[in-house]
Amino acid sequence: MKKNFWGEFREFAMKGNVMDMAVGVIIGGAFGKIVSSLVADIIMPLLGLVIGGVNFADLAWTLKAAQVVDGVVTAPAVTLTYGKFLQSAFDFIIIAFSIFLFIKLIGNLSQKGVGIMAAAKKKVGWGGKDEPVSEPAPEAALAAAPAPAASEELLTQIRDLLKEIAEK
Repeated sequence: MKKNFWGEFREFAMKGNVMDMAVGVIIGGAFGKIVSSLVADIIMPLLGLVIGGVNFADLAWTLKAAQVVDGVVTAPAVTLTYGKFLQSAFDFIIIAFSIFLFIKLIGNLSQKGVGIMAAAKKKVGWGGKDEPVSEPAPEAALAAAPAPAASEELLTQIRDLLKEIAEK
């Protein structure tokens, strides 16, 4: 059965990875606003105070002065607002550093998880690549496992039936 365009789109949009990505984009946007506010409203004023009362948002080079005729501005000044650029650069540095810390945290947690799995395998006697197996092999450990409960067996059958329906 051929799916129509909207059916394919709905199937694509409802996949777990797409939904996770959407949540990540929304949280990332909110995080970016928080960091921008932190930089513009807290860090830059404090830095300006330490430097000598400089307001970074007002820092600019005037390339061409405004044209004023009879007290009325006929053409605005042409400026390079490098203060706003500095604020954006600080935003980027803070966000990049936060992402670096987050990735480092995930890496450390995954290494700890690998260490925990290795310890569990060692306790059961499965061994590792460089370690000979001195206890029962995994097949023996699985054979000694108790049979699944009736409810687990029923859930497994339902899952398999749903997979078959989804594949058709």
